[in-house]
Amino acid sequence: MDRYGIITNVEKDKDLMVSREIKDYLERHGKSCTLLKHRDEMISFAQDSDREIEKPAFCYTDPKLVPEDIECVLVLGGDGTLIQAARDLSGKNIPLLGVNFGTLGYLAGVEKQHILPALDMLMADRYTLERRMMLDGTVCSGDKIKKRDVALNDIVISRSGVLRVIDFKIFVNGEFLNLYSADGIIIATPTGSTAYSMSAGGPIVSPEASLMVVTPICPHTLNTRSIILSAEDTITIELCTDRSGNNEERLVSFDGDNSQKAYENDKIKICRSRQYTNIIKLNKVSFLEILRKKMSVNV
Repeated sequence: MDRYGIITNVEKDKDLMVSREIKDYLERHGKSCTLLKHRDEMISFAQDSDREIEKPAFCYTDPKLVPEDIECVLVLGGDGTLIQAARDLSGKNIPLLGVNFGTLGYLAGVEKQHILPALDMLMADRYTLERRMMLDGTVCSGDKIKKRDVALNDIVISRSGVLRVIDFKIFVNGEFLNLYSADGIIIATPTGSTAYSMSAGGPIVSPEASLMVVTPICPHTLNTRSIILSAEDTITIELCTDRSGNNEERLVSFDGDNSQKAYENDKIKICRSRQYTNIIKLNKVSFLEILRKKMSVNV
């Protein structure tokens, strides 16, 4: 590989010190490297009792500013940063290498202190690619499309604010599957099986598998099992009338981001995306070994 880009979580690499070190190292070896520009989302933080300050919460890469000839994007931060980069760059088919600045990273395969040897392997083309499936989600109100987005980890339908369960029906390929009363529902990819789905009691599956995991969140029923569906299935979730009769607001979120408000009778259609994410692997460490180390399981 000769042409690189860098996406940085500016909260974890303040002043872009590591990003610039990587850029300089690549350029000294005759490669090109671009620090990809961001559009910042600002949120308010309480400074004291009288006023608030604003600071960047996260950086979203503008795909229009990514040069067409880039062969690889280095993502500095953690799993969350890499997932956001995958969504921002979906459709460009650019391999991603995650550099972990956080604590628990399943996707970010290189630790911060090992970045220079990792760059040497990249420049020598000593790597493999893992293709990860993604999900397409569409939120519909009648014939109107309210939102369409893509997710690498999961699409989650949940309650919003009010501490009441929500009722929803699930259909698979048009056939009724079940009626749930729960805090919500998670539709996860294999990559997302180690994220929110796992916390909600869902199974862990190999990230290279092709399937969807359906996991209810705190269901008010004896049936709390996850359901594994084919990657070729289409899932439709229909929001039912709220028990209070107030048509309470629900939220549909894509990888924990870009939430869309939804109400009774709205439908959320989820299927395998035509887009996918290529994750760069620089070693032959198996998923099971990564899982054992990340979960601190002693054997």
